[in-house]
Amino acid sequence: MKTRFHWIVGQGLPEHSAILEAVPGVGNVGKLVVDALVEKHPSRTIGWILHPDFPPHATLSKDGLMAPPRLDINSVILPDGKTIITIGGNLQPMTANGQFEVADSILELAKKYNTPQLLVLAGLAAGAEDRSIYVICADSEVKKSLEKNDITVTNEQPTSGMIGMAGLLISLSPLHDVRAIGLVAETIGASADVLAADRLASWIEEGLELPLNLDLDTTEKTAEKLLATMEVSESINDILENGENQNDSNFYA
Repeated sequence: MKTRFHWIVGQGLPEHSAILEAVPGVGNVGKLVVDALVEKHPSRTIGWILHPDFPPHATLSKDGLMAPPRLDINSVILPDGKTIITIGGNLQPMTANGQFEVADSILELAKKYNTPQLLVLAGLAAGAEDRSIYVICADSEVKKSLEKNDITVTNEQPTSGMIGMAGLLISLSPLHDVRAIGLVAETIGASADVLAADRLASWIEEGLELPLNLDLDTTEKTAEKLLATMEVSESINDILENGENQNDSNFYA
């Protein structure tokens, strides 16, 4: 495995009630929820996930220091005093092999630290009037326990399956004996679908009794920051795809 965990605070995960994972995707729905949690509640970055297949795009930290391409591991204290862990960032590995290795390593981490539940947040492109939240899993026992709590586990969506880390985290979870639940919100597919993110956060509060306590204002502010970051990321992608040197004062090549 080429995945590396770099711990900034401590040497592992603190006691927590859930891990919420999201990377950029359709509507960036899950990413908005994860980023808004870090933004609103007391939180700190406790570690990084590193992999050589991440896009080679180092970024400037809040402290003015260059940081490598990574996924951030954050601890977040919810209003009820419980701690959750978020895993997210602006990227995922560019190769299938890298996505498998990072997903597998996250599941190993969740198993090692007895994670009660791993919530994988994602979006599904749909019409403007479609507002469903689909619950998916890969373990029959997890499905039974959800249905006992009157949570419907879909047998229909996503019809074309899931690509990237989201699908791997869910589908590989039984191999690690990790309780993983995929929560997929229908979205119009805009770059930052704030309303779909708000629906997803509300569903998690009601369905899984996690007091995320997010509001639309916080999510909108998070979306503004995300869109600004995406503009930079798209410029980087253009450079990588074109393979040409471009004179831009924002980048070093």
